[in-house]
Amino acid sequence: MNECASEQTNYSIMSTIEKKQAIKGGEFLLRETAAREVFIPEEFGEEQRMMAEATKDFIDSEITPNVERMDSMEPGFMPALLEKAGELGLLAVGVPEEYGGLGMSFNTSMLITEVIGGTGSFSTTYGAHTGIGTLPIQYYGNEAQKAKYLPKLASGEWKAAYCLTEPDAGSDANAGKTKAVLNEAGTHYLITGQKMWISNGGFADVFIVFAKIDDDKNHSAFIVERSFGGISMNDEEKKMGIKGSSTRQIFFNECPVPVENLLSERGNGFKIAVNILNVGRIKLAAGCIGGSKVVIDNAVNYANERQQFGTAIANFGAIKQKLAEMAIRTFATESASYRAGQDIEDKIEDLKANGLPKNQAVLKALEQFAIECAMMKCHGSEVLDYVTDEGVQVYGGMGYSAEAPMERAYRDARITRIYEGTNEINRMLLVGMLLKRAMKGELALFDAAKAVAGELMSLPTHEEASGLLAQEKAAVNKLKKAVLMVLGKAAQDLGQQLQQEQEVMMAIADMIIEVYVAESVLLRAEKLVALRGEENCQEQIAMARVYTYEAIERVGAFGREAILSFAAEEDRKMLLLGLKRFTKPLMLNPKALRRQVADAMIAQNRYIF
Repeated sequence: MNECASEQTNYSIMSTIEKKQAIKGGEFLLRETAAREVFIPEEFGEEQRMMAEATKDFIDSEITPNVERMDSMEPGFMPALLEKAGELGLLAVGVPEEYGGLGMSFNTSMLITEVIGGTGSFSTTYGAHTGIGTLPIQYYGNEAQKAKYLPKLASGEWKAAYCLTEPDAGSDANAGKTKAVLNEAGTHYLITGQKMWISNGGFADVFIVFAKIDDDKNHSAFIVERSFGGISMNDEEKKMGIKGSSTRQIFFNECPVPVENLLSERGNGFKIAVNILNVGRIKLAAGCIGGSKVVIDNAVNYANERQQFGTAIANFGAIKQKLAEMAIRTFATESASYRAGQDIEDKIEDLKANGLPKNQAVLKALEQFAIECAMMKCHGSEVLDYVTDEGVQVYGGMGYSAEAPMERAYRDARITRIYEGTNEINRMLLVGMLLKRAMKGELALFDAAKAVAGELMSLPTHEEASGLLAQEKAAVNKLKKAVLMVLGKAAQDLGQQLQQEQEVMMAIADMIIEVYVAESVLLRAEKLVALRGEENCQEQIAMARVYTYEAIERVGAFGREAILSFAAEEDRKMLLLGLKRFTKPLMLNPKALRRQVADAMIAQNRYIF
């Protein structure tokens, strides 16, 4: 949860979010967003806060004291945890009320995922069950399927798993070889094939299985119960981290699946997989936020306790810089994640108001903001990796010891850059989606890029920015121009070949991600000031300023990398001059601002934002 350091006040979402102008996914590059249009975590209402507190109580009583039991994979322990979570309603947050769920908003489900994000192995288990295990049925199941499975999944009576990856089909998921053949009686599909890296595989009752019917080009999806038979599995995988989560290889040998358990339409499996992964990506970002906050809490506490040279190490500038930077990046990720989450929620409500059924509205909204989902997956997972790495460093030698919490956190964090699509794949996907929408005329990307190219031929103007965060907001607008310049020129020069230039695609993706996150943290700070007053939000303002300062440096570096990698020699000078114009550094004192953030946390011995 977030709060200005000097006060804890609840604010009504409805009273602070004005009706926003409709925005499309990726359109943030082409328009300026007002602070009043975004949702910030401080606006969660009393019901959401109580749900988050109940989740925290569950973690404190059932998980934290039992991490050794969990990570040693004590038989029956993890399934029992899921059942206890089900009794509290934690598995039912986003499930419709008519199927035994709580029917809460998308951002509320993200909040609960965030709180659970600091639990390591349980976070993976929970996400596999409530996300990729349950949502395919919730969003694509027919009425009979939803009525049969959702109540038992929401209560925890049945546990779910998701079977997509195969030995020769990881990022290229549609290359899977698992087959489904209709039996002579026409009553069952017989599924044969091998799946691997299946979270919850060791105890799941229900599997979402992807297989190709006969010689179909695309997968179909099936709801498979363990009791159907024809299912065997290897022993539990030995993993670097998340050791308490069940991960198995699963073999299907003519597993008989009733024809009524075909999920959605024949050949629709790939679309199901893609859309469900969009949910998983942004939910993963939320979980990474929670994991980062737990690590920061521990690091601040240790820094206050650990004495060296006659004083607590929290008093040293090098440690303050680490603590502050951990907090700044976490705060920024959180700002962008809930901004995107609310955009998805707003789109869902807009589509419902125009007559689209809820399930279809959710899928359309997730598809619309797939770019933001991919961005936040990358950013959130890499921030968590950064935070845990710095957490180990704050602990020093003790950070390397399995007796301290950082060793487990460090290992558990590493998987987040791999599952839900590797960060490399997500970077290329988000740029590809932007270009595809531009070519279809859904985003005026090329027109905007052309306008920026024209601007390069004119003399730069020097406008004095005034007002709170004005120079930072002006800087972000220039960063958008930097992105449009580089992306537009790369598309112009390389055409379809750009899709093959993965290094260029990833550098451009990093530029885009930094722009979105920097704008989000500025909007959050601006809105907080409007809600609580500037004097009560000094640390939040400081974090927004430092993040923007750093984002400018990163966008400049990624831009140079891209330009030097694709541009013809005669174009490089103009492009690099344009990049320099759009990435001028902010004149601020980053050391002083970081110390302000660190001192506020050190005084309260925890992450306070």
